[in-house]
Amino acid sequence: MITRAQLKMARAALGWGVRDLAKKAGVAATTVSRYENGADAYGDTLAKLQRALEAGGIVFLNENGDGPGVRLKKR
Repeated sequence: MITRAQLKMARAALGWGVRDLAKKAGVAATTVSRYENGADAYGDTLAKLQRALEAGGIVFLNENGDGPGVRLKKR
């Protein structure tokens, strides 16, 4: 599942606000904010967020010693 840091990095890379991501993922904006600020989220919610970000062009990177990250898809 995606980490809080990945979620924030992915939103920044796409130029999306919390409300933008929430709308695209079909979740409440408060859910996105709470997760980014340390609250737990259900696996289904995280999967929705990840799918929305991937549809927007984000690729999630696995840990490689430096920790997980994100990048934009090559067009």
